[in-house]
Parts: sequence; structure tokens; C-alpha cells
Amino acid sequence: MKPEELYFAKTHEWVAVDGDVATIGISDFAVKLLTDIVYMSLPAVGKKFSPGESIGEIESVKAVSDIYAPIQGEVIAINEDLPDNLTLLNDSPYDKAWILKFRMADPSQVKILLSHAEYQKHCESATH
Repeated sequence: MKPEELYFAKTHEWVAVDGDVATIGISDFAVKLLTDIVYMSLPAVGKKFSPGESIGEIESVKAVSDIYAPIQGEVIAINEDLPDNLTLLNDSPYDKAWILKFRMADPSQVKILLSHAEYQKHCESATH
């Protein structure tokens, strides 16, 4: 997936939309901030989340951070390879390192997320 075609949350999750299914991951920017990721927890398939709710945790040698639901939906798939192969986050944050797939409750919610250009500006302002 090309980052320019994705939606982003200010909390660094990305969203790719295909019909009423959203694929969710964390941005390359977040991966670089965390560095040395050592653990990730993922939710169970069937679990429902609202925007802003924690859908899992990611732990680095620096800190433990929540991963947030950028939109409302139900988990229909998780990337079962990811917790045992965290190097995918560094190697392929927008393709192989997707975290989960949501059946979106309301696909129009992606309109509240940032475009890639808006997200880039957000990251630049956050680092100053």
C-alpha cells in the first residue's frame, strides 16, 4: 500500500479502505519513534471498538504504548504473523505489518482522519 492512499489518525494509526473493510496498522513515523519493538498484543476476532479505544499494545525498549481504534468497527481478522515477527514493522509498515482488519460500522468515519499530507504536517509539528 502506498502511504499517500491511506488515512491517518493523529495517534499514528493508518487505515486502508476497501468497501466496508478497513485494514489498520501503525505508521512508519510511529515505528521509528518507538525503536526496538519487543512485544505487541492484538485483540480477538469479533471484538468491537469505538474510535479512541485501545485495540492493543506495542512495547519497545523505551515504553509501552496503546494502539487506538481510529474508527468504529468489529475485528474480522488479525495479522497472526506480526507478534512473532516484529521486524515486519520496520521492513514493511504499510504492507506486511498490518495489524488487523475491521468491518467498519460507518465507512464515512474515515473522513475525520487525516490525509497523508495532513499527517506529515502533524508529525512535523509534533517533533518541534
